Amino acid sequence: MRKAIVTLLAVALIATAVVRPAAAQGRFSLIADTEIEYTLRQFLQPILQVAGVSPSAVTIYIVNDPGLNAFVAGGQNIFINTGLLIGADNVEELLGVLAHETGHVAGGHLARGSEQLARAETRALIATLLGVAAAAASGQPEAGIAILGGGQDFAVRELLSFTRSMEAAADQAAVSYLDRIGVTSEGLASFLESLADQELVPTSRQVEYVRTHPLTADRIDAVRSLVDRSAYRDTPAPAEFQEAFFRIQAKVYGFLYPRQALSLYGADTTSVPGLYARAIALFRVGSVDEALATMDQLIAREPSNPFLHEMRGQILLENGRLAEARESYAAADRLLPGQPLILIALAQTLSTESSSDADLQAAIGHLEAATATPRGQTAFAFRLLATAYGRAGDLGMAAVALAEEGLAQGDRTTALQQADRAEQILPAGSPGYLRVQDIRRAAEELDD
Repeated sequence: MRKAIVTLLAVALIATAVVRPAAAQGRFSLIADTEIEYTLRQFLQPILQVAGVSPSAVTIYIVNDPGLNAFVAGGQNIFINTGLLIGADNVEELLGVLAHETGHVAGGHLARGSEQLARAETRALIATLLGVAAAAASGQPEAGIAILGGGQDFAVRELLSFTRSMEAAADQAAVSYLDRIGVTSEGLASFLESLADQELVPTSRQVEYVRTHPLTADRIDAVRSLVDRSAYRDTPAPAEFQEAFFRIQAKVYGFLYPRQALSLYGADTTSVPGLYARAIALFRVGSVDEALATMDQLIAREPSNPFLHEMRGQILLENGRLAEARESYAAADRLLPGQPLILIALAQTLSTESSSDADLQAAIGHLEAATATPRGQTAFAFRLLATAYGRAGDLGMAAVALAEEGLAQGDRTTALQQADRAEQILPAGSPGYLRVQDIRRAAEELDD
């Protein structure tokens, strides 16, 4: 499938250059999506456990970039390009790359590289990616796939390139990890072998993975030797992993390259991934009724799949059909409780100008739960929370939420101004008042 996707991607990049204007200039944008993040964590968790790395200590970021790449930055942050998600032929290839990146994490390879530069650059990168200020400024919902703009120049090739010895160590670790979870490492070998000719290509034209992960014939031969000796060489990943992989692959492709997806996944497709890609692509090109009809087909086949309900909710929400979207997001939350992006979207459907007191209180509850988690602490979520507090008449907590929004955007002045306002309204010693003190301390550390 890689050849078909890469060919269509070449067309897509010509036809839809607007998808990644930031990345083309050495900048980052992210994909925020509950399903993709959840699925990648399911793939990665057993690998991290056998590697002796706490899964809760590792954060996964999805980079909106068609380059075939994944990399580690800031110690325990794994970045996965959309180009890898849609370019991998199967889940074993993705697992092989994830295991390799875990080898870099467990081996502390960043700490042995250009650490001073890495610390400075990565802090700026992570702050930009976590702030998601662009999403808040545009009013983009934190639901389903959302493209979040980044604003920091970040020289991946120069900063994240590993030495050949580190690559060899990560390869060996990857095969070991996959052996320990009982899954073939054939995917890692086939992925590297598919890039073998890149060693002869001028650096400026090499696949991004090769530029950040030096590739040599000796390295490929070493991995092949390890794989061929493995007792699990012919043991595929669980079938549910493969199905989940094809679904997120279809989702990314349908969202980022809708017209090409409609060609790749034709009208005669009957598979769940194919129908999923078509539904999302139809939504993206404005065929909303047909997209919803296709989503309804999928939900009839899998009524207990929270991500299908979430996607249906996004289609409805972005087309102003709030009451219907609310039902879909509520169903998603019942099936997979506590997911911050779903809670934020559900709250958005509840906190309208015509909302009842009960709906406003429900929205506040969802947003408070979402923003209590790192993934939910976005400028967009805090702006929604401030609005809901304001409409409910709680001006003190509205100011706290606006201060949080300023902090998430890196806006020191707004954060401090709203903190002052909250202190004037809230009783000293109250939970909101105490939170303001934390916000003030964090804001004072920001640059003017």
